[in-house]
Amino acid sequence: MTYQELVDFLENRMRMSHIYQPLLIRSLVEADGTATLRQLAVSFVIQDESQLLYYEDRLKRMPIPVLKRHGILNRKGKIVTLNVDRLTYKEKARIRVLCEQKIQEFLESRGLATWDYRMLETDPVPDSLRYDVLRNGGGRCALCGATKNDRPLHVDHIIPRSRGGQNTIDNLQILCEKCNLAKSNRDNTDFRELAVASEDALEYGCPFCYPERRIIDENDSVFAIEDQFPVTAGHLLIIPKRHTPDYFKMTTHERRDAEELLRVLQSGIKERDKTVTGFNVGMNCGQAAGQTVMHAHIHLIPRRNGDVDDPKGGVRGVIPGKMKYQ
Repeated sequence: MTYQELVDFLENRMRMSHIYQPLLIRSLVEADGTATLRQLAVSFVIQDESQLLYYEDRLKRMPIPVLKRHGILNRKGKIVTLNVDRLTYKEKARIRVLCEQKIQEFLESRGLATWDYRMLETDPVPDSLRYDVLRNGGGRCALCGATKNDRPLHVDHIIPRSRGGQNTIDNLQILCEKCNLAKSNRDNTDFRELAVASEDALEYGCPFCYPERRIIDENDSVFAIEDQFPVTAGHLLIIPKRHTPDYFKMTTHERRDAEELLRVLQSGIKERDKTVTGFNVGMNCGQAAGQTVMHAHIHLIPRRNGDVDDPKGGVRGVIPGKMKYQ
């Protein structure tokens, strides 16, 4: 084939249902005409925005917070910095060797199971089944309520395929691209059984569904406000955007987002106020436990040395007589 024939194919004769064909041609051109399947697969992964978003989310959820707690690195927004003095060439080489050894030891013990959350069955959801799932779900994300006009909709396996989930109507639900990418393969929540996080999931008159106080921070499914009756200065509430009665009715996604926001908020409080030396974190579930607003919320209460005479017992103080160990 001549150069002009290839140009004619690209301009006039190529019929596309995805970007695969031009991406493959471009990858081969960049490789000077010949490449292995592995090299081509790598070029596809680099181009796959969903994969990049998946690993951005995975970085934020696990390795970055863990290494940050150990003082190995710092993160500010989207910038991650190794918290180590400037390394020499030999020191960098030594660190690379140690990291490679750890990677190889783990791969030898786990093999392909290391990546089992990505090793999905290759059979796609049949078009007729996909249509039924979209129709049954009203064309809305079962978690956040988004429609195709907001972002792409995915047909999600409730029990992930990597854990044996099947292409059956009872194991499929609609999730938008954003919610599906945030979902872990360990999460098998059936969001169809929950109210969607949209206007339909807000309860009229609930002070947390329509908060009058300024939202000071938020992420995908939860937000934070200042407590109207603070126990200490800086007392915050972390609240699901979806109306749900208590912590135990929150979804796995909401609890994970709340945990992440708690870590961000407590870090910010300690950075701004050096007198803060501890925190109480808790939630009231049910009237017998003292809950007065029946919309789930988590208290983040900064503590300072001397704010009470004897803080021993902490949250045991919800029943005063039981605060001290007998």
